[in-house]
Amino acid sequence: MSVADEQAAPTAAAGKKESGGGGLGRYILVRFLLIIPTVFILVTMVFFLMRVVGDPISASVGGRLTPEQLAERLAEAGYDRPIMVQYFEYIGQIFTGDFGRTITDNREISDILITYGTGTLELVFFSLLVALVVGVPLGRLAAFHRDRLPDAVLRIFAILCYATPVFFAALLLQLVFSVWLGWFPLSGRASPSTQLILDRISGSSGINIIDALRTGRWDLISDVLAHAVLPAVALGLLTAGVFLRLVRTNMIGTLSMGFVDAARSRGVRESRLLRKHAFKPALIPIITVMGMQIALMLGGAILTETAFGWRGLGFQLAQYLGARDFVAVQGIVALLAVIVAVTNFIVDVVAALIDPRVRY
Repeated sequence: MSVADEQAAPTAAAGKKESGGGGLGRYILVRFLLIIPTVFILVTMVFFLMRVVGDPISASVGGRLTPEQLAERLAEAGYDRPIMVQYFEYIGQIFTGDFGRTITDNREISDILITYGTGTLELVFFSLLVALVVGVPLGRLAAFHRDRLPDAVLRIFAILCYATPVFFAALLLQLVFSVWLGWFPLSGRASPSTQLILDRISGSSGINIIDALRTGRWDLISDVLAHAVLPAVALGLLTAGVFLRLVRTNMIGTLSMGFVDAARSRGVRESRLLRKHAFKPALIPIITVMGMQIALMLGGAILTETAFGWRGLGFQLAQYLGARDFVAVQGIVALLAVIVAVTNFIVDVVAALIDPRVRY
């Protein structure tokens, strides 16, 4: 090797290192910038879809007002102006953090998020916990018994999990475990007495399980957990089926790779290969799809919260839909769009830090 080549080698290595760091920074920047068009497109779709049925005031309270009162309300809210003027004004409000006020009870949409968002956050957390606890171990078991009876049974179970409608699973769980067996409460986030105690806690977080843990009272903690079991299972099984298939497929793929064959040739047992060599790489795809699954859970939370009377954003959204308060629906959906976009961004960054291949 010549002197010039020796001098160029460190420079090339440094260039590759900088390129790797630049690749991560560029990836994070691009993902962050994608939040803006994602939210913009979703908000635009919701705005115009809500206007298909007419203006929000006529849809919600038009039948209870005289034509003169209706015209006055429309003028006050600005709904008598051209739709594109309303659209650009609404987009401007979104960028300033103003998601509007509801028509039926005149509340700020941001206040609704603070009041009911904690309930949905708690439900999504419990559901994601169920999905991981059920989906990941069963995926490992299916990979271990590949193409045998346990594998076939678990694959059918996975299909049933993500093919069963959430509302049907909720009703079935209520019928079996609440009505017939009486093991769990039928609805609500907590019993009325427990909820009253939790609401009176100084500096209440709105997340029942956290507030119950703060009290240190096991009767409150067990009551909150008992109310959370059926909603979390109904919503969590939907994602558990996806996780099961992902873990199974990726563990089987990893077991066919060269480094696993090398370990197998050294006499390493198959169970150890699954546990030590194939399991961790199989978890990476779960992290990459977790953002999408959280978005699906937020959608499924509407039906789950309605079925179980779980007072969260989904429950409140259903109430406003029933009242035809499309301003509230539009604002809540826009807020959910922002939450989903930010969640996907965080998941993408975590996935890129864990697996460098994701960055390119």
